Amino acid sequence: MRVVMFGYQTWGHRTLRALLDSEHDVVMVVTHPKSEHAYEKIWSDSVADLAEEHGVPVIIRNRPDDEELLQRLKEADPDIIVANNWRTWIPPRIYGLPRFGTLNIHDSLLPKFAGFSPLIWALINGEREVGVTAHMMDEVLDAGDIVDQRAVTVGPTDTATDLFHKTVDLIAPVTVGALDLIASGRTEFTKQDRSQASFFHKRSEEDIRINWDWPADALERLIRAQSAPYPSAFTFHKGRRLEVLTAVVSEGRYGGTPGRVFYREGDGVVIVAGADARTGRNHGLAITRVRTEDGQELPAAEYFTSMGGYLTGRP
Repeated sequence: MRVVMFGYQTWGHRTLRALLDSEHDVVMVVTHPKSEHAYEKIWSDSVADLAEEHGVPVIIRNRPDDEELLQRLKEADPDIIVANNWRTWIPPRIYGLPRFGTLNIHDSLLPKFAGFSPLIWALINGEREVGVTAHMMDEVLDAGDIVDQRAVTVGPTDTATDLFHKTVDLIAPVTVGALDLIASGRTEFTKQDRSQASFFHKRSEEDIRINWDWPADALERLIRAQSAPYPSAFTFHKGRRLEVLTAVVSEGRYGGTPGRVFYREGDGVVIVAGADARTGRNHGLAITRVRTEDGQELPAAEYFTSMGGYLTGRP
């Protein structure tokens, strides 16, 4: 099939690589300009560079809504558009243009975790599996019929970085597998159960600010979800920003006020956690490694020289 690819960052790069390695013919690529957004500077392999290396025409757009792009697409005469990590709305006159429509590749197990940063949100929420879904695009974002979907297990110590590497390797088989089904003449695919759908927004600094009212297990997942190269989760101690790099759920149960620097346990320092911590039934978060405001990384047991005081959400 003649394919136009819409994509960005490493997800788009892996998709384009899979298409170039397949029997399908990539006739044009549409990608975004480079971004200064913190999350868009991560996993930033260039789709444009890969396309140009293979002699594929490239169009750079923030939004695919102009007449020139529409005309270029008509001239390219694609059988299908394949999109992965395209960051803005694609209008119906674009996604409905090819004979077989548009296939979107999304890094979650749809219908759950539609939208942005699905791996991070899934890890924070304690999902046991994550994966990649190929679905037909329609007027509702990430809601079209599922053509192919594959999953991987979330391990008990997996970080978002680990899950990225697990799922990015699924892009090629999911993309090519879906295209092969479509090329074979299949037209009926799996409807999404919209009662199970969830849609998440882009992550920002507010989303990595630690809220000590959260239970310790959710906080521990937040720390793992904000693994390098993502921005680290942070709190404030004595008015200064403190990044929490690693932590575990405490073995013991600790009562009191959320955010209290309370007790040394093993290699960590336990912080009281959970909105109902006053009951004494909660585990705490045992912080094991931190980064200070001036960039110094050190074990939490060295940073917290004495117990007492509070970690807070604001200075």
